[in-house]
Amino acid sequence: MNTRFRNKHLLTTEDWSKPELETVFEVAFDLKKRFALGEPHRLLQDKTLFMIFFEQSTRTRNSMEAGMTQLGGHAHDLTPDKMQLSHGESAKDTAVILSRMGHGIAPRNCFYGIGNNYLNEMARYATVPVMSLQDDVYHPFQGLADLMTLFEYFGRDLRGLKVTISWAYAKSHSKPLSVPQTQILLFPRFGIDVTVAHPKEFPLNPAIVEKAKENAGAGGGSLTLTRDMDAALEGAQIVIPKNWGGFGAYGAEDYLQNEAACKQEMAVNLEKHKPWIFDRRRVKLTDKHVKLMHALPADRNREVTDDVMDDETISIVYDEAENRLHTAKAVMALTMGGR
Repeated sequence: MNTRFRNKHLLTTEDWSKPELETVFEVAFDLKKRFALGEPHRLLQDKTLFMIFFEQSTRTRNSMEAGMTQLGGHAHDLTPDKMQLSHGESAKDTAVILSRMGHGIAPRNCFYGIGNNYLNEMARYATVPVMSLQDDVYHPFQGLADLMTLFEYFGRDLRGLKVTISWAYAKSHSKPLSVPQTQILLFPRFGIDVTVAHPKEFPLNPAIVEKAKENAGAGGGSLTLTRDMDAALEGAQIVIPKNWGGFGAYGAEDYLQNEAACKQEMAVNLEKHKPWIFDRRRVKLTDKHVKLMHALPADRNREVTDDVMDDETISIVYDEAENRLHTAKAVMALTMGGR
């Protein structure tokens, strides 16, 4: 077990070794048990976490804030309008000052071509751990919660498990690439066979896909890509029907220079693919014991139908959401209070 985590950044699970990730899960399962038993676990007493949200959040915000409270510390809920960020203060200045005032910084910035660069700039100058609450490339805390949920349902040896991540139609907003990209990078490292289905207009970042294939080779899993949702679902034991925007079709610089035109093109392409929905017909294509996962919020009756989403024999989305709390607490306890 690796025990040297103090002040270690978490911007992507790629920066953490498999033994380090396994330690996170050991701690998360222990903290989940202690939470269920009502046992105090004030491992970060009197410590402060600065959360900086550039976008809305339910699970991420509350898992971090509740987690800090349960660990005995306090989380500041910050948004740009509450800070000098709204007047152009740099990531460097923000990181240096907050490092001197507290014990951890947790930003969320999902703007395409901007977010990951901003978080890396903060991490470059922070002297406390910087933990990504999601950017335009990665969502490490979601990936950790997803994997913890798979361990709970399928055991700690996930070799050969068949997971299908499928693009799905949605109207709420153009969702980032970060959730599926984190999943394809992380799952194959633990021997999972991952299939990704998406229309040609909605690719993932090619460099991320290539790195995920390398991870699969090293971890014993596999990564398959297809544009046929039905084919991808054949025999799947886990299905994750998840919308993401068409950002992967544009380089970040091109997107930022032509943002309005790119958004218009994505909106037109989106309407071509309304049939990409996980419904009862498609459930029949999967393994008879299939489980549904989703990072939430789901666009109900667009990404997945209500009758599937609310079927307690299939859906494990609420267990998955709860595990955001326990994995967040594990990472915070290790990086803000560990050796």
